Amino acid sequence: MTDTPENPENPDFPTVIAPDTEAEAAARARQDTLTKPPGALGRLEDLSVWVSACQGQCPPHQFDRARVVVFAGDHGVTAAGVSAFPSEVTAQMVANFAAGGAAINVLAEVAGAGVRVVDIAVDTEAPLSASIGAHRIRRGSGNVAVEDALSVEEVIAAVQAGRDIADEEVDGGADLLIAGDMGIGNTTAATALIAALTDTEPVVVVGRGTGIDDAGWARKTAAVRDALYRARSSYTDPVALLRICGGADLAAMAGFCAQAAIRRTPLLLDGVVVTAAALAADRMAPGAKQWWQAGHRSTEPAHILALQRLGLDPIVDLGMRLGEGTGATVALTVLRAAVATLASMATFGEAQVTDRVADPAP
Repeated sequence: MTDTPENPENPDFPTVIAPDTEAEAAARARQDTLTKPPGALGRLEDLSVWVSACQGQCPPHQFDRARVVVFAGDHGVTAAGVSAFPSEVTAQMVANFAAGGAAINVLAEVAGAGVRVVDIAVDTEAPLSASIGAHRIRRGSGNVAVEDALSVEEVIAAVQAGRDIADEEVDGGADLLIAGDMGIGNTTAATALIAALTDTEPVVVVGRGTGIDDAGWARKTAAVRDALYRARSSYTDPVALLRICGGADLAAMAGFCAQAAIRRTPLLLDGVVVTAAALAADRMAPGAKQWWQAGHRSTEPAHILALQRLGLDPIVDLGMRLGEGTGATVALTVLRAAVATLASMATFGEAQVTDRVADPAP
């Protein structure tokens, strides 16, 4: 990749280059020549145009190496009773991902994507393996209700880890990225981050997460409220918010999403946790959202709000709330269909099909 000019508003990130407008125009023109009425394939047409713009070519090529990266990390706020599951589940699920037994493994196989799990801040003495723990920042993030999630040095390292992981995947041939998450308590931190970035009251955005009851919802709301109070002077600083009321996994996901855009690689967002990180990423690297699509809409109210602020329309809406990258991976099959139609359908001329009604005789 060639060097890009520095962004004066955020010197840590190069300026994000927009997708190719000439390829976009060519894709829209080609859609009008295909053997169908204009607009008959609905959203598939828009998605195919977006892929062409991201790839800088028309017709686009089918994705050869789509990659899901699941960012795993624990959150100290779990101790406040904000989740229906104990924190030990995070490490257990990391092992499940590595063994290929999780929902994301199954769905990624169907969608033709590879899966990688990275331990950013799992609350164990040591990572499951050296490769999974290669970018580990710390053992669990702090309890955002009463303390900062990270130190200044840790948040900087976490954002850089996400950027490095994106670079590793793109350098390895990835032509589409999906960010996924795993971490008990992470929806609490994500909701606090979204509430801060959108200046929204906790009661409006706090959801049920893993399926908590009313008492759990009240505890979660209180934790988000307390985190927002501590972060009240930093609402305009996304990196500070990731440090105060986010976490190492969220900071790494933010760096990953921003770096994907810098590397001109399309990315599908998943649920509330990933989208919270993306909301911060677009503040750190303005314009990054041009390289993203929202894979799905989860049941979390904070997710809906974050998507609205990013101006992204979800590809699918199936009532999913698992995380792991599962919703985005289901959407990948739709995105593949969009690419296939633009690339492989016959034009009216090729098929010798009349493309318009003849003018009536005078």
